[in-house]
Amino acid sequence: MMSPQTEDRRQIEEQMLRLTDVAVKKRPRKTWVVLTIALIVVATLLVSGIWSRVKARNTLNQETARAALPSVSVVSPKQTAPAEEIILPGNVEPYISSPIYSRTNGYLKKWYVDIGARVKQGQLLAVIDTPEVDQQLQQSLSNLNTAKANLALAQITRNRYQGLLRSNAVSQQDVDNAVGTYNANEAIVQANQANVKQLEALQSFEKIYAPFDGIVTARNTDIGDLINSGSGGGTKTDLFHIAQPGKLRVYVNVPQEYSQGIKAGMTADLSLAEFPDRKFQGKLVRTASAINVTTRTLLVEIEVDNFSGTLLTGSYAEVHLKIPTQASTLLLPVNALLFRTEGLRVGVVKDGKVVLTAVTPGRDFGNQIEVVSGLKPDDQVIINPPDSIVSGQQVQVVQASLPGDIK
Repeated sequence: MMSPQTEDRRQIEEQMLRLTDVAVKKRPRKTWVVLTIALIVVATLLVSGIWSRVKARNTLNQETARAALPSVSVVSPKQTAPAEEIILPGNVEPYISSPIYSRTNGYLKKWYVDIGARVKQGQLLAVIDTPEVDQQLQQSLSNLNTAKANLALAQITRNRYQGLLRSNAVSQQDVDNAVGTYNANEAIVQANQANVKQLEALQSFEKIYAPFDGIVTARNTDIGDLINSGSGGGTKTDLFHIAQPGKLRVYVNVPQEYSQGIKAGMTADLSLAEFPDRKFQGKLVRTASAINVTTRTLLVEIEVDNFSGTLLTGSYAEVHLKIPTQASTLLLPVNALLFRTEGLRVGVVKDGKVVLTAVTPGRDFGNQIEVVSGLKPDDQVIINPPDSIVSGQQVQVVQASLPGDIK
């Protein structure tokens, strides 16, 4: 089967022969020059038309071949800064916080402060009625007086027997018995004195005082409630809860990969939802110096001044920490990764061809991942590469992002 170009050429030759025959038969020899010129013009026009058609066909074939190449979007890796800011959740806690328990049993007689009250150290908070302790104290005082009377009699007897011994009026055994009785009664007096002091201390616990300056954040009792000693074995209920909010502690769990950059003395910024346009500065004062085996995090403590009382204890805060990095690394969107049996790969476009490059991942930031090795900042990395992509495959770049355009 003849091609279109051959068919056109044959038709032109047949037409030129017919024109020649007609010219020979009808025109004299002097018209040969005119006919030849006409034939050349016609031939030129025909050849020009055929050539344009051939060129258009070749162009179409090239465009078809180019369109058959897979189209890919590429991005250049983003280079991280020497110091990196991380944002971690933190719990705002008072610098000092203490539940207030009773040290004696009884009934609440009266309370003097409620939630939100600012108290001073030593301020009276409540009074407990302790009738049982009062009666035990009276009984102990009576026992002490009895023991003192017995001790006085034993002392007189001891002194008398010691005087009679000098005149041999009594035996040594009688003197030793008198001395022993005196010593025993003296020990009984000391025991009763200790018991009285103990009960007097319990009686003094009838009054509940504030251990430090602070704010009452909870009151869990009311007049007439049965109060159990905090040292007892039963259910313990704190009467009050006092917090000191002038200085706050913020505890943050830092992931293990950032732990080497955490040092005491670093500054930290706190942002809270209720203060969208404001940041509170704190200072990192100490770390646990150990990684939690369950969460693989390092517990750090940040101190924040709160003398104005703006921040409330128990709040949730986002802590901004600027951690110096040991070396600058590259960031890639996670949708550029290829998970192959031979390991993690990314597709890099070089001279219009794909090169599958092995990379070493670092920290995972969710929509981005850190690449420790395997890439250069000017590499063109394919985004959303198909699973069928292979090294050496020709591709067409349809969209390229500049470095730092990763979102």
